Amino acid sequence: MVQRRASKLGLKKGFTCFCSKMTMKPSSNIWIRRQQCPCGDWKCYVKYEGDDQTSVSSQLRKNETTSTPSSLDAVFMPYVGQIFKTDDDAFEYYSNFARKNGFSIRKARSTESQNLGIYRRDFVCYRSGFNQPRKKANVEHPRDRKSVRCGCDAKLYLTKEIISGVTQWYVSQFSNVHNHELLEDDQVRLLPAYRKIQEADQERILLLSKAGFPVNRIVKVLELEKGVQPGQLPFIEKDVRNFVRTCKKTVQENDALLTEKRENDTLELLEACKAMAERDADFVYDYTTDENNKVENISWSYADSVRAYTVFGDVVTFDTTYRSITYGLLLGAWFGIDNHGKPVFLGCVLLQDESLNSFAWALQTFLRFMRGRYPQTILTDIDSNLRDAIARELPNTKHVICSWHVLSKLSSWFSLSLGSQFEDFKADFDMLYHLEGIEEFEHQWNHFVARFGLASDKHIALLFSYRSSWPLSYIRGYFLARSMTAEFYQSLDAFLKRILRGQTCLQLFFEQVGIAADLRNQSREWLQYMHIKTCLPIEENARSIFTPYAFNVLQHEIVLSMQYATTEMANGSYIVRHYKKMDCEYLVIWVSQDEQIHCSCKEFEHSGILCRHCLRVLTMKNYFEIPEKYALFRWRLESSLVPVEDQNAQCNSDECAQAFHSLAATLLTESLFTKERFSHVHQELIRLLDHVRDMPISKDFVSNTAANISET
Repeated sequence: MVQRRASKLGLKKGFTCFCSKMTMKPSSNIWIRRQQCPCGDWKCYVKYEGDDQTSVSSQLRKNETTSTPSSLDAVFMPYVGQIFKTDDDAFEYYSNFARKNGFSIRKARSTESQNLGIYRRDFVCYRSGFNQPRKKANVEHPRDRKSVRCGCDAKLYLTKEIISGVTQWYVSQFSNVHNHELLEDDQVRLLPAYRKIQEADQERILLLSKAGFPVNRIVKVLELEKGVQPGQLPFIEKDVRNFVRTCKKTVQENDALLTEKRENDTLELLEACKAMAERDADFVYDYTTDENNKVENISWSYADSVRAYTVFGDVVTFDTTYRSITYGLLLGAWFGIDNHGKPVFLGCVLLQDESLNSFAWALQTFLRFMRGRYPQTILTDIDSNLRDAIARELPNTKHVICSWHVLSKLSSWFSLSLGSQFEDFKADFDMLYHLEGIEEFEHQWNHFVARFGLASDKHIALLFSYRSSWPLSYIRGYFLARSMTAEFYQSLDAFLKRILRGQTCLQLFFEQVGIAADLRNQSREWLQYMHIKTCLPIEENARSIFTPYAFNVLQHEIVLSMQYATTEMANGSYIVRHYKKMDCEYLVIWVSQDEQIHCSCKEFEHSGILCRHCLRVLTMKNYFEIPEKYALFRWRLESSLVPVEDQNAQCNSDECAQAFHSLAATLLTESLFTKERFSHVHQELIRLLDHVRDMPISKDFVSNTAANISET
């Protein structure tokens, strides 16, 4: 039955958007970022910093034309004999010239031959020719539309020629003589050729129209959101009205087709899951059906993902950033963070809606896939239904709102209302986020809200209602394993974009996810040389057991620990202070019997890596190794999912380093004698470094180099 339905839809595979008849070509990608604001107001939406969809007026001005401002500035008057690679290039050039000079153009006649195909193109002024009288419709009051055509003779004719097998187009005729008045800049932008509704604006218009907003109100809302003066949008009210009318007609025409496509592709996805389970007994999936026995929600995971969860399932990120308009599905993707600080895929779910029950089913299914093991912490976006589902299904799991989800919404929420104060707002918000004490946070929050006059703002109220889940003062004691760092977020975002890019159906999406989740497709981690900075035995010990990622984090703390002074208390605890910032102190509790150490900064509880304050006390107590209980398995080399290359090459790397240090010291001494020597050495070193970086990496490089060094 599935095969029959698929063939029935075969001729319609290209259908990806219910607005396919729009003047704006729809994206072929079925996944877009969720724009609905978590505040609960369906009229409110979020634009993300860094996306192509931006609301600033400067970007709006850039989008008013199909070319960049720099191309407009570089356009000169066309001339006979001017050559273009393609006729489209010529049309774009002439269009930019026309825009700059107060008119627009259109394509007129084209001439075709059997040998050359189309060999002539005529582009003319939009007022060229005369309006042909039409037969009046048999209506009581026919509309008498006045034509803008007045016989203008401005034109540009192109002719194709082939020289040495290369096709090019040259201007055979050109005239810039107009018999009408040319328009000023503020008028020419209103010509139909230059009025464009960008894709982001199309989505917003549809949402407002669906909510019952009349067209004139939609235009006013867009002007307010974009911060432009009335009448300064790159389109007019008439364009919005036509767009909405076309959309409604298109929706009616394609509604049945879209429903059938959704059902067909979802069934294909289910069949793909069944086929995968037959090939791989460790592949797991589950789904629900509605009252009509149609697939509603579906979730799946892989053997590698389940294995990864046993090591890195302590902290889980549940990303719900993307959804599909084509299928009406929300994508939820589960990630862990591995011992190299990279995202590891754990599973995904497609949900028909964002209700409490749907999220609860997703959580239940994921836990069943992972054999009933609960994560210590789960990180998500702001969502009231998801929050309630987590509280119900994961009662002992700490729930944290990812900081990047909070920060990415600030611009949409506050930039327009605060205007020039927004930069100060962001700086103060960052200070609040990093405060250490809960009482201090709540006290400073009240001052912060009063300073910017946001006491009645719904988004400020939303943030405060979630305060137990996002400021560091509340979540400092939660174990996050460094999953809220900027570098992890960038890696996760890149992972998602990689599996979602160019996907036009669920079957392709399923295949792409399977490839990304397969650890055999992951690049092997090379053991980077980890240079010793302090010569402390505890640093040498850490280098031998941690991955380069974890060691670099710990090494940073070891280096900084040397800047702290300790004062022993009567009860055996220690006050640790920075030698310059004596007003900032941390309490380190040391229990010698159990070799337990705790710091008031709670860094170890937060990341699983000892803080500088604890390391200072351990060093003072003559500890030459990291205590076993503080070298978590999740950060060790042996916990790597993908084999680490050259694990035994560290000692050879030390020999290489010693050899290079000796050469570098001699080179530095010799180069400091004269300015000319130093300049020459500096230039040669830069050239050498660039050359070395371009060389391919060989597995045997370190070991062979070490062997050569020992022979010399």
